[in-house]
Amino acid sequence: MNQQSPVEPAGPLAGLEAPQDDRPNWLSIVLLAFILYAFLTSIDLISGSFKLMGKDTATQLFSYTSNPFSGLLTGLLATSLVQSSSTVTSLIVGLVAGGTVTIEQAVPMVMGANIGTSITNTIVAMGHMARSNEFERAFAGATVHDFFNLMAVAVFLPLEITTGFLAKLATTLQQFLVGAEVGEFHSPVKAAIKPVSGFIKHTVTDLVDAKTVAAVILLVIGLAVLVFSLSVLVKLMKKLLMGQVEVMLHDYLFKHPLRGILVGTAITILVQSSSVTTSLTVPLLAAGIVTVEAIFPFILGANIGTTITALLASMATGNSAALTVAISHVLFNIFGIVLLYPFRGIPIRAAMMLGRLTLRSRFWAFAYILGVFFIIPVVLIALTR
Repeated sequence: MNQQSPVEPAGPLAGLEAPQDDRPNWLSIVLLAFILYAFLTSIDLISGSFKLMGKDTATQLFSYTSNPFSGLLTGLLATSLVQSSSTVTSLIVGLVAGGTVTIEQAVPMVMGANIGTSITNTIVAMGHMARSNEFERAFAGATVHDFFNLMAVAVFLPLEITTGFLAKLATTLQQFLVGAEVGEFHSPVKAAIKPVSGFIKHTVTDLVDAKTVAAVILLVIGLAVLVFSLSVLVKLMKKLLMGQVEVMLHDYLFKHPLRGILVGTAITILVQSSSVTTSLTVPLLAAGIVTVEAIFPFILGANIGTTITALLASMATGNSAALTVAISHVLFNIFGIVLLYPFRGIPIRAAMMLGRLTLRSRFWAFAYILGVFFIIPVVLIALTR
């Protein structure tokens, strides 16, 4: 049930809320493209602020990996700090290639990075906090990614510790890829938003010497643009997608799970970021255009697509151990989908239950993000050292 009135004042949308039947729709489409660009730029600014604060810290964290469990937590925390599993897994691959980290240490790390990568779309969902029903749907849709990754780790980490089957299978497969020629892939989405986001980042860092202060300023700018763009984006999507396009999304893109997985994989490979791919689903969920169940396979596809960066990086090194780790990451995500998709009701129900809790109190949303991605990993890393 939609509680928002179709004639509510909405700033940038004030002139578009009640268009005449004969009015061309291209103005809304142009505005949608502009707001979508602002939305993607805000994600890059938020990610950039975390990288500015956390990249050095993330690198130092890998010295604490004394056992597989601490390696898992380190991968989770490092990715939460950097806001990019591609960056962290590429860093892990580099450490393995340099002999600093072993394959046995690295595989749990990339599992942790898989959990940490879902923090971005969870933060994006917070942009809907002022609108209860939107927030419930958005937060449930964002955290279903978290719950699935937690389930996958709960199954495969003990299995890997006891049998090492991912590393063994990856070792066999990497023999076919060592020495393969590979070029660097450049994301067209990153190339499109880089001029604006790069200008803002350079301007802030040039004006402010203190790295932490600059990171906070970038974070504030990113969050402000995020909240603004989301508020407009949801209204525009309702206006443009309800009806014919909504039917197309349901009947073509999200109706068949395998198709959703393949499209999610392809888009993530194209944009080189699962954070961007999964964050794009949040406004659709908030607007009620798609459901958590429908979007779930698409999100799983993003899990596979995000492994391409580290895979390319490992192939470029020509190091067999580094390639083994990157292939292990791919196998972990593929096997996780194959084994756990029949039990998809568990993460979906858990996410929807958490979404309903946020209706009672926003405290649960903040507690969840801080607890799962920061407080619990820090405490457990300290205890397992």
